[in-house]
Amino acid sequence: MHPVTLPTFTLGGASVGQMGTGGSEAFLKIGDVARQVGVSPSVIRGWESLGLTRPRRSNSKYRLYSSDDVKLLKRARFLRRVRGLNAVAIVELLKREGRVPRAVDGNAAAVGAQLRQLRLKRGLSLAQVAKSVGISVGFLSAMERSQMSGSVGTLRKLARFYKTNILGFFDAQGASTRQIRPRERKVLEAGPGVRMELLAWGNAVMEPHLFRIAPEAGSGDSYAHEGEEFIYVLRGELLISLDREEFQLKAGDSFYFESALPHRWKNPGRRETLLLWVNTPPTF
Repeated sequence: MHPVTLPTFTLGGASVGQMGTGGSEAFLKIGDVARQVGVSPSVIRGWESLGLTRPRRSNSKYRLYSSDDVKLLKRARFLRRVRGLNAVAIVELLKREGRVPRAVDGNAAAVGAQLRQLRLKRGLSLAQVAKSVGISVGFLSAMERSQMSGSVGTLRKLARFYKTNILGFFDAQGASTRQIRPRERKVLEAGPGVRMELLAWGNAVMEPHLFRIAPEAGSGDSYAHEGEEFIYVLRGELLISLDREEFQLKAGDSFYFESALPHRWKNPGRRETLLLWVNTPPTF
């Protein structure tokens, strides 16, 4: 193994910090960690994309893992092999156990606040809304308090119940603009491992998104709505179920379907899937 220490940890030809004896913490690269934990580096990177670990980076951009990271990854391996949990379930369980901090961002807080405001405006209880959309009271409460994010399927059910659409959760106000730079995109975290980036807004005809989907993450429940949809797979793969048919899409594939057909999807691969996804009209 090749442990290094911070802050003098330039790797790849430069000097490397020595193993500390006076309290300095040693860090391991992903290959060494994979051997210790007993999983492949791609599995570790997949867990990272879901927020399980946040490794430090060397000056050469190598991932560097602490002893606490290794312990957490061993716990994840146990849940995978002994309990049979998939990656998304592992991360959610570890978050509930308090072993993994939940990311708090303005977007999650905005969605939670909007959901609570919509419910209170109608004078409804948590139990009434939860029963109507088919989720637990505890999960809805956690969403309203921005402690958990709902899947695309769940958000769609809530949007339909409140007679609105998911686009409203983006806070996509204002007039349309011809050019939108990456840092200006509206972002929605739609459940563990699913990130939706709105590429244009204020348009009455199209609603284009960039979807980033972590391994084993997906839409959750199936959903349907009015309109038509187009998908182009930029990277990775996508498994999409359309009514009773199942389609496996790979990089370079495109896919068109009517939104009224119940559909659900997931990333069945071992690396992040990147999609260009266009809805028309923008009723998503």
